[in-house]
Amino acid sequence: MNKYFGTWKFYSRALMIALPVMAQLLIQNFVSLIDNFMVAGLGDIKMSGVNVAGIINFVFLIFANTICMSGGIFMSQFNGARDTNGMKQTFRFKLLVTGFSGLLYATLCFAAPHSLFSLMVTSNSDADAIISQSQIYSRAVALSWFLMCISQSIASSLREIEEVRAPLVISVIATLVNTFFNFVFIYGNFGSPRLEVAGAGIATVIARFTELTLFILYVLKKRPDFLFNITKLFDVDWKLFARILKKSIMLLYSEIVWALSEAVSNALYNTRGGAEVVAGIAAGFAVSNLFFICFSGIVTATTVILGQELGKGKIEDCRKYKNWVLTGSTVFGIIFMILGFATTLIIPFVYYKLSVTAKWTAKMIVIVSAAYLPLWAFLNAQYAISRSGGDTLLGVFADTVGNTLFLGGMFALTFLTSLGPVAMYAIVKISDVPKATVAHFWLKKERWLKNLAS
Repeated sequence: MNKYFGTWKFYSRALMIALPVMAQLLIQNFVSLIDNFMVAGLGDIKMSGVNVAGIINFVFLIFANTICMSGGIFMSQFNGARDTNGMKQTFRFKLLVTGFSGLLYATLCFAAPHSLFSLMVTSNSDADAIISQSQIYSRAVALSWFLMCISQSIASSLREIEEVRAPLVISVIATLVNTFFNFVFIYGNFGSPRLEVAGAGIATVIARFTELTLFILYVLKKRPDFLFNITKLFDVDWKLFARILKKSIMLLYSEIVWALSEAVSNALYNTRGGAEVVAGIAAGFAVSNLFFICFSGIVTATTVILGQELGKGKIEDCRKYKNWVLTGSTVFGIIFMILGFATTLIIPFVYYKLSVTAKWTAKMIVIVSAAYLPLWAFLNAQYAISRSGGDTLLGVFADTVGNTLFLGGMFALTFLTSLGPVAMYAIVKISDVPKATVAHFWLKKERWLKNLAS
């Protein structure tokens, strides 16, 4: 043991939390890859339509996850302090905010306005055909967003009290259900009509309904400390609600601005060609998601461990754990970088029906993403350390610097050069280096070393 490398006991505890979370995401992303494979069989246009809707859905997913993350800061610390009332109030916060947001977003998706999708394919030569498919998919999948919000509130709360096995098992079941009904509805098997992209949306709704049902049955049986009588949903401690919401606003700024910058960058990538570019980028990121799972493992383990120790008042231990987390996360990122390079081997098999240009774009996106993994793992660890103690200002400052450079670089490369989407992606992601630098000096101020449960 030394200043930078911790004990095996510390890292084994972190892995016991991280690995089930990563396994859950791996299964989800692998099934998403199968979904991509099935939709890709319909051609570049229809895969592009699902991808364009997916980019907008991604922004909402980040919003919902950020709300759960904000509550998680308090859930972990209240769990460490054994404050069951605080845990119940935190769970109420998640359900109320994500549930209401899920209903609003489901309504927007069902309306599926043409202008919303047109923003993502400006100047694309196949824009009208792509938007038509986006609208069909968006309407079919709309209800799933409300169901997902409630499930995510339950799943994240279970992970924050180190109940990680149940979300994994339920995720396996839900993703198998999704895969089966994709096979049924997309291509019209077992006597079903061939629904194509609408079938993919319907399969997702069925899977989300199954997932939520299983989560409800599980918590009713196990009665975790955060569970309360649903008739008391609005029995809210508004002072605590306001504290969590204040943290949420800071986190939302960081996460939503980042998500929007990614959405804008995708729209700019899409100006570099037709459906083959959109499909290739979608395929590349679908494969990259297989190794991006390491980020969720790092963030969850860091937030749970440091949050619980801070809730117990063990400030000196947390000061020591910070360096252990940063070093371990970087090593983790290097391991996953190697695995990431290896995933390029599956692209010709999974996406054999895509055009040659689309497959080449997908392969290069994966290579660039993998090369950045050690940096991104380190950066995610920095953010998780800060947020475990409720210091959400780090993300505001670091993301303001990084996203300004990122978007400035994207527009400059789009309008001043003829570079393709892969080269643009590789160059502008250098903007994450200043973010990590800002975070490094910010963490030295130790504003995150706070017991929020006291």
